[in-house]
Amino acid sequence: MSGALLEIRKRVGSVRNTRKITKAMQLMAATKMRQFQKRAVSTRSYVWELMGMLEGNLAGESLYTEQRARGKTLFVLYTSDKGLCGPLNNKLINALFRSEEWNALPAEERMLISLGKKGNDFAKARGISVHKNYVGIPEKMSAVEAMKLTDEILKVWRSGEVKRVVFAAPHYKNSITFYPVLKTFLPFSREMILSNIGPDEHARRHHRAANAQTIFEPSLARVTERLQEQIVITLFMGAFLELKASEYSSRMLAMQNATDSADKVINELSRQYNKARQQAITAEIAELVGASDAISA
Repeated sequence: MSGALLEIRKRVGSVRNTRKITKAMQLMAATKMRQFQKRAVSTRSYVWELMGMLEGNLAGESLYTEQRARGKTLFVLYTSDKGLCGPLNNKLINALFRSEEWNALPAEERMLISLGKKGNDFAKARGISVHKNYVGIPEKMSAVEAMKLTDEILKVWRSGEVKRVVFAAPHYKNSITFYPVLKTFLPFSREMILSNIGPDEHARRHHRAANAQTIFEPSLARVTERLQEQIVITLFMGAFLELKASEYSSRMLAMQNATDSADKVINELSRQYNKARQQAITAEIAELVGASDAISA
């Protein structure tokens, strides 16, 4: 077999090995995407359960409902730690740094917290100050771990240094559709909940009548504040789950495109191989016929 044929066979084998990897990554991403999708959707229902309790018994003002006239705006940017997830990170980064909310504020009135390596790398490369950065957040983040991370954000709010907390995160719609959005998380209000997760399909069953005989310990104000804090923590967790669902959705599509491209390359190389092999066979037949004619002559 000629060297050209051997070279093509090696290339076909290499591409087929790559295709096996991309196909496996595609299937793995699809499985994880469905897991995070279910968890992300369930957090929305949980938030409305808490809102029903809050509106029925505990509605009132607290530290988290303060409307502040002065202070910075805290932006929390969600990105992934890894690549190979299509345009996800670029969309999230552009949604924040090209937004009117970011660019309308002078640098001294902005504060940035980044979750994920990609967002932090982008900010550092452009000289944007990052207040705190969190990388390597476990995908199976527990409620306790979510509380620890959220508490770092709430500490900034409790200090009175900021007047708004805005999250730049993906909104997961389905397995092929997600889009970046800027969500206001604080100050707390029902309108904030609606803008973040949309209306509840079963909102009526979540509404509970106020019970004047209920006794709250240590106080009504403290219970209200803690419940509002729990809702914010759940929203933080939900945004993280939507990020992971969007990440694996984007990775699934990217690996599917890579697998399709590998199929096209394999088909093209197979045609080249067959063409070269046919030419080699034709040349060998011609040589045999020529040799036979020479002997008979």
